[in-house]
Amino acid sequence: MTPDEKLAAILAAIQTDPGNRGLACDPDDNLFTACPGDFAAACRSIAEHPKPGLGVVTGFFIPTAAPPAFETDGPLGSLFLLRALPALGIPVTLVTDEGCHNALTVGASPIYWGPPLDNTSHLLSIERVGPAQDGRCYSMRGRDVTDLTDPLHEYFAWEDPRCRDYTMIGIGDGGNEIGMGKIPHETIVKNIPNGDLIHCRIATDHLIVAGVSNWGAYALAAGVFVLRGVKPPADLFDPDREREILEVMVREGPLVDGVTGKKSATVDGLSWDEYTRPLVRIRDILES
Repeated sequence: MTPDEKLAAILAAIQTDPGNRGLACDPDDNLFTACPGDFAAACRSIAEHPKPGLGVVTGFFIPTAAPPAFETDGPLGSLFLLRALPALGIPVTLVTDEGCHNALTVGASPIYWGPPLDNTSHLLSIERVGPAQDGRCYSMRGRDVTDLTDPLHEYFAWEDPRCRDYTMIGIGDGGNEIGMGKIPHETIVKNIPNGDLIHCRIATDHLIVAGVSNWGAYALAAGVFVLRGVKPPADLFDPDREREILEVMVREGPLVDGVTGKKSATVDGLSWDEYTRPLVRIRDILES
């Protein structure tokens, strides 16, 4: 496959809706079709930058979980980028709420913490809630989580791109995350339950919508490797290695599954085989 064909195949691998969230209820106008060129553009923006540096903002608190904690979707993908991109000479800085620090710290070492804009060419949000039109932040179920979330979305709140010198990328899977403001409100409403209430108003330069936000991180890293023409480390796209990292993060973080609310080494209520299917598919694409 050509690089463009590989990018298209990688995107197809992550754009399924295993949680039946309504990402593509309307076959012609949905969250997957809204920004068709953004994934490839995001990959190229990083791969072709003369001196790229990535700031990653993540962490979604689940107050109804047992125990209340941050969810597994987002932190695991952030650590994947932390493992992947330095192999290409691209430094990664992580930014999150204090309550999520420990989960990320036990999952990888060393970690470079924010502020996110130091030596940063790209600022990435992965599974990070952002304010809706009323200025409040909501879960997919419509619960107001504003007071439980640090206002890290302010790093992305630039209406005029001329006022910043970095590129913004959003990764999300529900409509309430930073970046989803790039999608028309009507599209969110017709596809996502509670869409009228929860739709995040903050747009990013590039938006990657995936069935699970962590998948967007896998895809973005893979796309940069493809465009750089570099083979990734052998253990990078390895489901067993991902499972080991997640188990430590859940046990010692702790983290919880964002759908079930349980302290378990799962993501969005999916079985491990279902969750890692896109990861395995991406690995196969990279090896083709």
